[in-house]
Amino acid sequence: MPTMPPTAHEPPIDLAVIGGGAAGLTAAIFAGEASADRARRIVVIDSAKALGAKILVAGGGRCNVTHDVVTPADFNGSRNVVRNILAAFDVQATVRWFDSMGVKLKREETGKLFPVTDSARTVVDALLERCHDLNIEILTAAKVQRIGRPTSEQPCFMIHHDRGSTPAQRIVLSTGGRSLPRSGSDGSGWELVKALGHTVTPTHAALAPLTLDARMFHAELSGLSLDVELSTYAQGKRIDHRSGSLLWTHFGISGPVVMDASRHWIIAKETGGGPEMFCNLLPGESFESVEQWLIELSRSRPKLMVMNALSDRLAQRISACLMARENIEPTTTCGQLPRDARRALTHAVTKLPLPIQNHRGWNYAEVTAGGVPLQEIDFRTMESRKTPSLFLAGEILDCDGRIGGFNFQWAWATGYLAGKNAMR
Repeated sequence: MPTMPPTAHEPPIDLAVIGGGAAGLTAAIFAGEASADRARRIVVIDSAKALGAKILVAGGGRCNVTHDVVTPADFNGSRNVVRNILAAFDVQATVRWFDSMGVKLKREETGKLFPVTDSARTVVDALLERCHDLNIEILTAAKVQRIGRPTSEQPCFMIHHDRGSTPAQRIVLSTGGRSLPRSGSDGSGWELVKALGHTVTPTHAALAPLTLDARMFHAELSGLSLDVELSTYAQGKRIDHRSGSLLWTHFGISGPVVMDASRHWIIAKETGGGPEMFCNLLPGESFESVEQWLIELSRSRPKLMVMNALSDRLAQRISACLMARENIEPTTTCGQLPRDARRALTHAVTKLPLPIQNHRGWNYAEVTAGGVPLQEIDFRTMESRKTPSLFLAGEILDCDGRIGGFNFQWAWATGYLAGKNAMR
């Protein structure tokens, strides 16, 4: 739905939505619905040639639209503000909304909700079709360079972009963060919003795979997934602890528990906190309980090989790597295992140091931590407290959720509030 850009000589449009991702398209749609009974002009302006790139790659190309249970505890951000925004447009509202656009969702065992088609294209097509039905214009390949504030001579915003200039009475800024920059979200929106009076907290990659020192045994375990507990420490204090599925890869570690923990390690690393991450390969077990288990085996089954004992509780591949790490011969029996070797092996099982080098880069990070502080917007409307008639939605804000559809729920909820209220 390309359109020619308005010029400064034309009457200002009613609403410009800058950024046509999940939050931006949502805002445009609800703005269109809120003003469907009167003449108005809404334009979505985006730097990409086609909209929805980040939606299309989400969830392995299936788009994890939301989660069946979403609470403020699933997000990093001002919990009270997050609570109010989520309450305004909850999971049930999301399901009903997508159903109204012909996109039925299904729940999987993990609680994630996907389109029944298992195709993210279904989501993008539905959003664009709804925009078309509401006569919302789409202006692509139009990266915004700067936004002029309203003045006495020009009583509206003036949006200067690659295809000209667009005067607008109101703006929804939904330019995203820095994650997946190849999709068009390169962080430039924060420069725009700072020029309009806002502050931006330090930004970091989040929901990112982590790379390990090449001397670690991860490459030997590539493709192996298992449930673990991860603990992250900074300056000697534990700053994060969580359990879930870890995936060993050729470059290091990934999987839901790693993605969720990554923000804490990355922020500590980039702020000089000297982070460390440890992995308990037997969730719920302690050093004492595992050591006692090995002691009891040395008495009750002294001829049982330690390798076989470990493999009863862990995958054989990882058992072999742990044995090799502690220089324990594969044929060692429980009765032959010396005390020092037993304790070293127990430490490796319950608190395995993960020699993390870095995150895998912004092209692999699914979301950005940091952004415009939530205190700088009115959570009831998403309007800026700094610049009237400016509304903010999505990842540009300082709020990031855990993996599993939570960040999309944030996009739908903030887009709903911004769009609906921008056209009231």
